Amino acid sequence: MEETGRERTAVVVEDDADVRLLLAATLSQAGFTVHTAGSGADGVAAVREYAPAVVTLDLSLPDIDGFEVCRRIRAFSDAYVVMLTGRSEEIDTLLGLESGADDYLTKPFRPRELRARVEAMLRRPRRLGDGDLGAPSAGAPVPPAPADQAAPASGSLADGASPAAGAALIGRPGQLVHRGLRVDTAARMVDIDGTPVHLTRSEFDLLAALVAEPNRVLRKAELVRRLWGQDYDTGTPVLDSDLRTVEVHMANLRRKLGDDAASPRFVVTVRGVGYRLAPAV
Repeated sequence: MEETGRERTAVVVEDDADVRLLLAATLSQAGFTVHTAGSGADGVAAVREYAPAVVTLDLSLPDIDGFEVCRRIRAFSDAYVVMLTGRSEEIDTLLGLESGADDYLTKPFRPRELRARVEAMLRRPRRLGDGDLGAPSAGAPVPPAPADQAAPASGSLADGASPAAGAALIGRPGQLVHRGLRVDTAARMVDIDGTPVHLTRSEFDLLAALVAEPNRVLRKAELVRRLWGQDYDTGTPVLDSDLRTVEVHMANLRRKLGDDAASPRFVVTVRGVGYRLAPAV
């Protein structure tokens, strides 16, 4: 499939001139047309002007911090956002992903790793339904399944996995309901008891992985590979920071689902291993 100009356009928001040049060179070598900005306000303006597919965003900017810049970008753009920072505190990772970033790398970073992450992002779906941008407002009605599409007694999800006992496919293949949670893997939409839940791409991908294999515990390293695709499947080591990113995404997912880790309705933590879908009741 031929790529559009947007799919190879990037904006680098970074106040350090040396790092800005390194980022621009790394992305240019990967085939991107790169535009740079040295402040948060200029970065927001550049994203609005160039409508990039990818944004690298420094956390510590001279005018507006990266969290706020990311929130402003998310108000009008579905670009993939990689947050870069010299900080390593857990709370910064959490806030960065909560503000709408797709990934988070700590400086110093390896240019090869950044390129691999960006290329993996570009292979993932870019639908508005899987994030906050353009998503229906809270409480908006969810359209019912067409009347002529009967819910089968058994079947498979879009990727061929069977639903858990007590879960049922509804409407069409790719839609699963589990304890009031409906996941539409084709439209990348989620609702609970009819109320839409607005997830980021990574949060949706993690949830989709769980519902696709509801009777199995998915290890954190496996979920890293699910998020980042073939780059990790070809021997790239899974780092501790990758595992932590999955943990933070999962914590944000649970918060948005209103799930209690102590008494989970949807996602169960298997301590020291990973996560699985809660059993149907």
